[in-house]
Amino acid sequence: MFLGELESLKAIEATKTVRVPKPYCIVPEVKAPGGAIVMEYIEMSALRQHSGRLGELLARMHSCNAIAGKEKRKKESWVGQSEGLECIERYGFHVSTCCGIIAQNNEWEDNWIEFFARNKLKQQIDLIEKNEGNRELIEMWSELQNKIDKYFTDIKDDIVPALLHGDLWSGNASQTAEEPVIYDSAAFYGHSEFDLSIGHMFGGFNRAFYECYHNTLPKSSGYDRRNNLYQLFHHLNHWNHFGGQYKRQSLQLMRRCLQSIQSN
Repeated sequence: MFLGELESLKAIEATKTVRVPKPYCIVPEVKAPGGAIVMEYIEMSALRQHSGRLGELLARMHSCNAIAGKEKRKKESWVGQSEGLECIERYGFHVSTCCGIIAQNNEWEDNWIEFFARNKLKQQIDLIEKNEGNRELIEMWSELQNKIDKYFTDIKDDIVPALLHGDLWSGNASQTAEEPVIYDSAAFYGHSEFDLSIGHMFGGFNRAFYECYHNTLPKSSGYDRRNNLYQLFHHLNHWNHFGGQYKRQSLQLMRRCLQSIQSN
């Protein structure tokens, strides 16, 4: 868990966009189970006046890898090489990261739809099936997994791997007097829209956040439909953590996702 957070913070810090607490090291367990992550102390308060700035900086963070790719191709066309320009061309991350206490499968994949279906949704559904089983969920998933590509018909050739926070809700964002700060990340390279989904669930970010984000990265066709699909992961993840109302909400959202496909 701490290694994943350390590497997540390092990756976000390297983009020079949104501020994160500078990560220093992890302290491994010695005799008893446990450990710690050591990072910079920052005096912070609730995110208020810098909410719009966070939206802008997050969009810039999501754009960094695409910009690196363009620069790489430009340099290659000029001199036949791209030394010093790192561009990630696959989906995943070099270590596992934790969303809550569940370690995420970040194995690299060339195709975003395959990565999201297998590494995100199926992993959560497999845990539910293992721990408690739910026939209705399994039946709906068997139908949905064969139709997920319909959510991406208009944009599947336009998705570029973007560095994501991975668990960006209001509880993982604050501010100093000068700027916003994010932390507790479960980073990986994925579709930029995924990073906005859990914020919509909990309603923690205001209109300024989304307006400033989309002024930098405009919405693509089908954004609202995919937002429901991406929220499904977080509902399932919460079901695996807490059960209760998230079980009911997950099933409702799964039905909505299937209906959305059938109506188009």
